[in-house]
Amino acid sequence: MINWMKRLNQALPGLVLGILIYGGLIEIVGVWFVKDKIRYTTGLISGIGCAIFMAIHIAMIIEESVRIGEGHEKYLSFKSVLRYLIVCAVMILMMVFKLGNMFTALIGILGLKVSAYAQPLLNKILGNNNLNTAEGINNELNTKEVKV
Repeated sequence: MINWMKRLNQALPGLVLGILIYGGLIEIVGVWFVKDKIRYTTGLISGIGCAIFMAIHIAMIIEESVRIGEGHEKYLSFKSVLRYLIVCAVMILMMVFKLGNMFTALIGILGLKVSAYAQPLLNKILGNNNLNTAEGINNELNTKEVKV
């Protein structure tokens, strides 16, 4: 699974890991302060799931836009809007069927932003320096280079 994510986007595994760490921290800290622990947890899990879905979908859209090139802005915009409509549908289903806390679901979705901003710190903590990542990208690009 990690190799698939790395092939899609080099930063995607770190982004998903950051979302999961963020979700774990929010769960550990927040569950002690609420009365309805089950709805708190299910809302947070739904939000974290949406954040991971959005991260993967954004990486797929970036790869697809590079592959397609120019002239397909409407199609790519549709895909981006579709991503948000799916997240809205999940939130509406949660609200209608009372599957979780909406506030914690929104906090879970914000995990995507927190993870994106925390990537340099996470890479520093885990020992992944940018030089090794850049070398890996350059090596990969050199193997795919086509001379005309």
